[in-house]
Amino acid sequence: MSGIKYPVSLPVTVGVLLVGLPYSISLAAQWLYGWPNKPGYQKYIEALKPRRIYCLARAVLENLKYLQYGRLYVQWKSWYTNEENRKHYVKGITFGRRGNKLDLYHPPKVGRSQDVPAPLVVFIYGGAWGSGDRSIYCLVARQMAEELNATVICPDYCTYPKGNVLAMVQDIADCLVWAQESGQKFNFDKDNVVLVGHSAGAHLCALTTLFLVDAREELFIESRKQPDVTLSIRGIIGLSGVYNIMDHYEHEQWRAVEYVSTMHKAMNGVENFPYYSPTHLLKKLSQDKLSRVPQFVLLHGTTDIIVPSESSVKFSNLLTSLSVKVSLYLLPRVNHIEIVTDLMVPNRRFYHPIFSCIKQEFRKLLGSC
Repeated sequence: MSGIKYPVSLPVTVGVLLVGLPYSISLAAQWLYGWPNKPGYQKYIEALKPRRIYCLARAVLENLKYLQYGRLYVQWKSWYTNEENRKHYVKGITFGRRGNKLDLYHPPKVGRSQDVPAPLVVFIYGGAWGSGDRSIYCLVARQMAEELNATVICPDYCTYPKGNVLAMVQDIADCLVWAQESGQKFNFDKDNVVLVGHSAGAHLCALTTLFLVDAREELFIESRKQPDVTLSIRGIIGLSGVYNIMDHYEHEQWRAVEYVSTMHKAMNGVENFPYYSPTHLLKKLSQDKLSRVPQFVLLHGTTDIIVPSESSVKFSNLLTSLSVKVSLYLLPRVNHIEIVTDLMVPNRRFYHPIFSCIKQEFRKLLGSC
């Protein structure tokens, strides 16, 4: 009997692993997050194409590697909920037109005069424009306050489906308006602001800054406040950012995740990709406005498969061609997640190399070296 079972069970096992499992994973992902909806597509036929099935299944299974960050999850969760740590930050400050919350992290007292306001870092987290929460990045913000000797604020913003990218940009602009109004109260320098963003957060930092430089009416900021907000931004530090939406959409197509991704939904469709692309905006700015674009610092891991390092390379080349100051760091062996999670605690593998780049450029942005 055992001799009969073996040749029967082997094909079944192979079939389950090579067909059943990838099809189940891919169809479940598309059912939960979105079927192909391009005009002219028969969505179920497109969804069942072998290439889409296997590429999407691979992309889903790649997420299993995030289980290695379980210990970090416990660390930030316990730190954020520990009331003793409240001496390091102010939690849940309300700001903006939508009543969002931000957390403010104090700079270290050692080596800083209490009479001199600290520079301000605004950290914008990523999450594919559809997820994220300020509490997740409490350790990043805390370490930035320590390493940069700066006040750090980490705001929430309305991710999709609560809002589209324009609403996200408005929320970040509201945060910058709040900073202008609150510098004296919290003893930070409202005129020395550096934006730091990861992934979609880097995109939003760049986009918000360019909207401000271009004085876009759709920000709905009082005209008397907008110049001060714009001039306060000394620079943008982008970590593994997306700067050309169409380029990134093509990368998502190559990975077969473009329909389960939040990106095209948050952008209100493919037709709006140019409007929300920093690369497109830069090309349309006048020379006078280009002269007011602050300096960019771009960091990107060379092993990033979610947002390829070419995103930062191409953006750096464009900025250089337009005579906008930019520094580019390509970090060997760093992936899309490590470039931000390894900033959470000093014993992480890339903590010191990444912070070394950030600290060096941060001082340059503030003109202190």
